[in-house]
Amino acid sequence: MKLGKVELCHFLQLIALFLCFSGMSQAELPRSRSKPYFQSGRSRTKRSWVWNQFFVLEEYMGSDPLYVGKLHSDVDKGDGSIKYILSGEGASSIFIIDENTGDIHATKRLDREEQAYYTLRAQALDRLTNKPVEPESEFVIKIQDINDNEPKFLDGPYTAGVPEMSPVGTSVVQVTATDADDPTYGNSARVVYSILQGQPYFSVEPKTGVIKTALPNMDREAKDQYLLVIQAKDMVGQNGGLSGTTSVTVTLTDVNDNPPRFPRRSYQYNVPESLPVASVVARIKAADADIGVNAEMEYKIVDGDGLGIFKISADKDTQEGIITIQKELDFEAKTSYTLRIEAANRDADPRFLSLGPFSDTTTVKIIVEDVDEPPVFSSPLYPMEVSEATQVGNIIGTVAAHDPDSSNSPVRYSIDRNTDLERYFNIDANSGVITTAKSLDRETNAVHNITVLAMESQNPSQVGRGYVAITILDINDNAPEFAMDYETTVCENAQPGQVIQKISAVDKDEPSNGHQFYFSLTTETTNNHNFSLKDNKDNTASVLTRRNGFRRQEQSIYYLPIFIVDSGSPSLSSTNTLTIRVCDCDADGVAQTCNAEAYVLPAGLSTGALIAILACVLTLLVLILLIVTMRRRKKEPLIFDEERDIRENIVRYDDEGGGEEDTEAFDMAALRNLNVIRDTKTRRDVTPEIQFLSRPTFKSIPDNVIFREFIWERLKEADVDPGAPPYDSLQTYAFEGNGSVAESLSSLDSISSNSDQNYDYLSDWGPRFKRLADMYGNGQETLYS
Repeated sequence: MKLGKVELCHFLQLIALFLCFSGMSQAELPRSRSKPYFQSGRSRTKRSWVWNQFFVLEEYMGSDPLYVGKLHSDVDKGDGSIKYILSGEGASSIFIIDENTGDIHATKRLDREEQAYYTLRAQALDRLTNKPVEPESEFVIKIQDINDNEPKFLDGPYTAGVPEMSPVGTSVVQVTATDADDPTYGNSARVVYSILQGQPYFSVEPKTGVIKTALPNMDREAKDQYLLVIQAKDMVGQNGGLSGTTSVTVTLTDVNDNPPRFPRRSYQYNVPESLPVASVVARIKAADADIGVNAEMEYKIVDGDGLGIFKISADKDTQEGIITIQKELDFEAKTSYTLRIEAANRDADPRFLSLGPFSDTTTVKIIVEDVDEPPVFSSPLYPMEVSEATQVGNIIGTVAAHDPDSSNSPVRYSIDRNTDLERYFNIDANSGVITTAKSLDRETNAVHNITVLAMESQNPSQVGRGYVAITILDINDNAPEFAMDYETTVCENAQPGQVIQKISAVDKDEPSNGHQFYFSLTTETTNNHNFSLKDNKDNTASVLTRRNGFRRQEQSIYYLPIFIVDSGSPSLSSTNTLTIRVCDCDADGVAQTCNAEAYVLPAGLSTGALIAILACVLTLLVLILLIVTMRRRKKEPLIFDEERDIRENIVRYDDEGGGEEDTEAFDMAALRNLNVIRDTKTRRDVTPEIQFLSRPTFKSIPDNVIFREFIWERLKEADVDPGAPPYDSLQTYAFEGNGSVAESLSSLDSISSNSDQNYDYLSDWGPRFKRLADMYGNGQETLYS
């Protein structure tokens, strides 16, 4: 008969209780023959109660308190004079004691995994005096374990890897389960491991939890991942034990156990002959079931007729073999190539070499396709020479190009004018003969680099290019001249035969034997008494004085013509004039002053003093100009004159009155008093040029006439006022209120009421009020017609 978990717990509790009653204090403390303890006077007896620890099973599920044990003192005669008290951990809250009998009970469910034991203190008291009759004693209640916790894998789920093709028994990973039950009591915490899922590929050590391979030659390429379920069961795996499970994912890692294999035994590719060097011809790939470094390839050409024309290399990312061109292809020379290519693993595993060679070969055939190629020149560069004295139209040289295609189309020639902007040369379109088109000058351009274009007659889009370097040969066409502009001086105290200048010459020509110049004075100056010339025979000459006593006051500048001849054939010559200034020199012969005008300057003022005086004068003039400018600015008004018409100014009058009864807003008597002489007031928006001295007074007439006359008077003033603005100005004179004698002046009120007021006088106000006269002067029916 199988017991359930609850029945098993109850059964274990009964066994534990039996052991406690029989092996320990039998829940009641043995009496000692010693006398009771009395706390009277100084007399004292030996302690008469001693007990060991109590045991109680955890996880008690009964409805009644669980009996733990019994306390009893020898002093207790059973007459109820002794009471027992309990203190310490869990006293009153978990453990209670019957103060009369000393029976201890547990009132709550106990869990050993939460607390394994409780330390309490017991004491026997006299019920009447409440004094201890026995010394206080400490005891322990130990919670006895039951199998109430299943094993747990705290680090699960697990992942692990093992190389493929590993032998049987290769360790994969170790799993560990923990059990919270007491390992020192029974088999509640003794765990045994077993595999529930993963056979027959893997196994597990029952005691250690080490997972190992169980089958040989597991191939990653067939299946690379396995899911294992491992169980840990306590009670040494016996029936009734608790268990826990975890999952282990095992991945087979790759090893190099598969050789590369080409999917095809031969390949064929077509490429045009015009494909540039280093271009990719084809990509081939050997398949390898391995991954990572185990699938890395090396390719090489082992045989064929294209060893020097093509090369192959491996793409590190895709492990493809890339075939590229090393030399230019020519369909007319060779139409196809055959290559024998081998692919091999870069790193082979010696353990699997017995499976076969880790390499494979294939054949690649490359077909060269014919394309229409541009003409090709017979030489990449044509060097030519021509004298700069050659005549226009003379032949310089010839270039030749041909069509390399089998059609051998005729070729026409032309010069790329971007390389011959001045159009010095021409070329015959059919023969390729280059001639001069302009006179040449070596000194302007010694070498002309031109590009000749060769086009097929049948397909002008096919253009070949040839390069021609034309060197211009020199002739003696430039006369020699001074090498520089000489600044020659002669001291007033110079002696006869003194060298005052050494001159040299240059020539733009470049004779093959180098330059040789000859210096002499012109025929007109050969017999002059001032200077002589000596040819040094090294392309230089020296100018010497013939006399002394040069004076600036007599002559300050001398001009000496010098005749220079080169060694060309024919020779060329030129006359160059040397300017010589007479200067005042110091004792060392260094020129100080060379101008004759220096004698005219006052002796007391130097050039520096004159410059300082001029600077001071200029500074004073600038200060005067600044002062005048500042004064003029101060005189300008900061605001506009009264006579200026400022149209941008807006004056607002927001005065509102309360009618005739509002005497605080304005005085109505000013409008009604006919005897008041109104002062002439100018308009505030403009300044009139003509002021009216006075205005006529009004006679005593009715109020409505007063207003009409008042408005009429203001209208006439506005019409004749030359200072009025050139735009209409609307001035409203209206006042309303209860009891107003003038009544309402509102035109809206007049229209809405049945007023019979006559507005014919509006037609007398001039053209400005013509529109109002038309609206109100002809009656109400005209207004609404």
